[in-house]
Amino acid sequence: MNDKITVLVADDNSDFTMTLSSYLEKEEEIEIIGIAKDGNEACSMALELKPDILLLDIIMPHLDGLGVLEKLSEANMEKKPLCIILSAVGQDKITQRAITLGAQYYIVKPFDINVLIKRMKELKNYQPTQLKNNFISREIKSQYIDISPEKKKNQENLEALVTNIIHEVGVPAHIKGYQYLREAIMMVIRDTDVINQITKQLYPEIAAKYHTTPSRVERAIRHAIEVAWGRRRTRNC
Repeated sequence: MNDKITVLVADDNSDFTMTLSSYLEKEEEIEIIGIAKDGNEACSMALELKPDILLLDIIMPHLDGLGVLEKLSEANMEKKPLCIILSAVGQDKITQRAITLGAQYYIVKPFDINVLIKRMKELKNYQPTQLKNNFISREIKSQYIDISPEKKKNQENLEALVTNIIHEVGVPAHIKGYQYLREAIMMVIRDTDVINQITKQLYPEIAAKYHTTPSRVERAIRHAIEVAWGRRRTRNC
């Protein structure tokens, strides 16, 4: 009988996953059974490999970490993996959203590898505590990162800010328009002239990156905005 903690790592940064795996593989109690490079692959591998723990990044291609959590929460799995978020994005709203969607811990990069290993071993015999209000008791720590104005042009920080804003607006992470909308905002931030070339440049460039058509990009973005608008109207009713 294998008593090892089976782990799936989902992160698009190959250098990070290689370094992380080299540390974890030294632990006798831990076994890396897969590495996913994007959110869709993470979902497929989680369903197929059924890991004990999923180490999950927030910002990934095709489907982000929150989208992965949403899909896994809806999946018909006898045993869902316990999720630990490892991310450079540390804003409170995203942290809370990840916990709400089922993450057991949220650890902000850079982090102490020994703390991660300790958390993983603690989760080995993890049993959720069901409370009267149907919420599950978990450890939640405030991880808000206040990004100074001079650092907001940094690519990683920009992605964090844009991701945070999209979630505040209410766009669900699992729909296609979410990725396209985030990409569109990033393009406009990098080059404001793009806003005047939406149909001629913005939609075609996003379509080329995601191997689809400009018309589908436009429809998906419009749908994402409509969903967010509908959610806000429902909240305000």
